[in-house]
Amino acid sequence: MATTTKADIADAVYAEVGGFSKRECAELVDKTFDILKEALARGEKVKLSGFGNFVVRYKRPRVGRNPLTGDKLTITERHVATFKASPVLKDRVNGAFRERDT
Repeated sequence: MATTTKADIADAVYAEVGGFSKRECAELVDKTFDILKEALARGEKVKLSGFGNFVVRYKRPRVGRNPLTGDKLTITERHVATFKASPVLKDRVNGAFRERDT
């Protein structure tokens, strides 16, 4: 399975939009991701219509186990970024896999 990178996204923007250099497209993609990261760091929900929502969730400390030894250990509290795909994205992904599998 292939992987799409930020560089691939910048190249796609360059090919689709026009009027910008490759460097400007790469900077645009980088700045977009910086804005998303900053919003999540402030605890804001990032909603991208037709794509999905990024939300920061709090996870309480909990007891876990070392899978090798079975010893108990405490997993510290933390905040995690989660993503929930929109119905539009889910339909598009499932449609693409249905077409590929037939």
